[in-house]
Amino acid sequence: MEFRVEDAIHWFTVVNDKIQENKENLTTLDQVIGDSDHGINMARGFQEVVNKLSTQEYEEVADVLNHVAMTLISKVGGASGPLFGTAFLKFSQAVKGINPVDYDSFTKGLEEALQGVKQRGKAKLGEKTMIDVWSPVVDVFQSEKGFEDNLFIEVAREAMENTKHIMATKGRAAYFKEKSIGHIDPGSASTYMIFEALAEVIKGRK
Repeated sequence: MEFRVEDAIHWFTVVNDKIQENKENLTTLDQVIGDSDHGINMARGFQEVVNKLSTQEYEEVADVLNHVAMTLISKVGGASGPLFGTAFLKFSQAVKGINPVDYDSFTKGLEEALQGVKQRGKAKLGEKTMIDVWSPVVDVFQSEKGFEDNLFIEVAREAMENTKHIMATKGRAAYFKEKSIGHIDPGSASTYMIFEALAEVIKGRK
């Protein structure tokens, strides 16, 4: 597996397409257990990501990820900007100087991204956050089966759906306590779209 600059740019282009298409759905999810702005914020941030990626040249994947991180941190409101931005910043640092990025390095990037989000959000698995999708995806990659028939996307989808059954204990959703049960976490939904886009980019290369 080799993940190149053009793959990274393609990845975030597809992510933006998905976020824009599902902006209202993400906002609807957030209306139930959040501040009603997740879709709007994510759509604004990833549109800005794509606008910037299309105007610059990048020497390595880490540069793309760093640019994505900085843009999300500065353009996405609420907690999502710092959290998603931190994920891609840590990912960038993990693969710096490696181009193209091989499977082990990509997995290391995902691991570091997950740890960064845990530290930034002071959250862990099972608290109805984006970690509930990111963590099982990392597990699949660590098993060395991440790209095998795009197994990771099935895991991500199931993990997203499973957030319905979790009572939120972090972020705005925690205020809803038991009422948060029965609803998909908005951050998990957008995280799923990020991995869904990755799966499509990888499948398109084969």
